[in-house]
Amino acid sequence: MEIAFIGLGNMGGPMAANLLKAGHALTVFDLDANAVDAAVRAGATAAASPRDAAARGALVITMLPAAQHVRAVYLGDDGVLAG
Repeated sequence: MEIAFIGLGNMGGPMAANLLKAGHALTVFDLDANAVDAAVRAGATAAASPRDAAARGALVITMLPAAQHVRAVYLGDDGVLAG
C-alpha cells in the first residue's frame, strides 16, 4: 500500500524513516527541501504538493506542528482536499 506522508519535521521525519525501514512505500511532502531529500535518499518518492502526495497514497498521514498548518495542508489551494 502506498502511503502519503506530509510533515517530515522532528516527529514526522523519524516516523517516515521507520515506515520505510519496515518496507512501506511512501510519497512524502514537506516545505523543507532538505527533509524531503533525506526521505528520498532513504527510499521515498517526493511529491510536489500535499494534493499530489494524497493523490498517490491509499492512506494519508500528516504530522504537523499547529492547527494552521493542518488547515493549509488539507484545505489550501493545493491541499489534500483541493479539487
